[in-house]
Amino acid sequence: MELEFYIRTYFGISKANLEKVVSLFEYSELKKGEFYTKKDQYCGKLSFVESGIVRIYGEKEHKEITQWISTKGHFITDLSSLIFKTPARFNIQALSDTKLFTINKENYDKIGQEVSNWHELEKIFIAKCFITLENRVFDFLSMSAEERYLTFFENNKELFHQIPQIYLASMLGMTAETLSRIRAKKIR
Repeated sequence: MELEFYIRTYFGISKANLEKVVSLFEYSELKKGEFYTKKDQYCGKLSFVESGIVRIYGEKEHKEITQWISTKGHFITDLSSLIFKTPARFNIQALSDTKLFTINKENYDKIGQEVSNWHELEKIFIAKCFITLENRVFDFLSMSAEERYLTFFENNKELFHQIPQIYLASMLGMTAETLSRIRAKKIR
């Protein structure tokens, strides 16, 4: 099962503890266009994307800004809402039919009781997430729009044919027109 592989990879957890953790997740599905959570609602769950594409976005001045596109093998949640029980800051919406393994906040909190070193493992996981965020911020500050496009394209080629350009452009910090110009330049 993909979920087991990724939990083992992300958390470095023993086989016995892995089975305990996986048993707390439930299978669920989102249809294309369906929301996982909406801004200002409480997001009391964490999900692993088994298949499909999910968009995480916010709004500023009536403009949607894509924060991230999650695909197979990634976890999704509004972390601030999950951890601090605050209203979600982002909308999370399926861009395709999506299969998830979901753990609710109550079961997530149980992991600490089931797995003795969970808090250390969780801290490492959150540190890895933070490093990914640091790298993304550094790339935004140090790379040109074309360099951001090329880097993202090299690592996510399949997404360029599966989601609207406007979402990719927003996530890469550029307009759809700039993305189109860069793509046209690369095709020549």
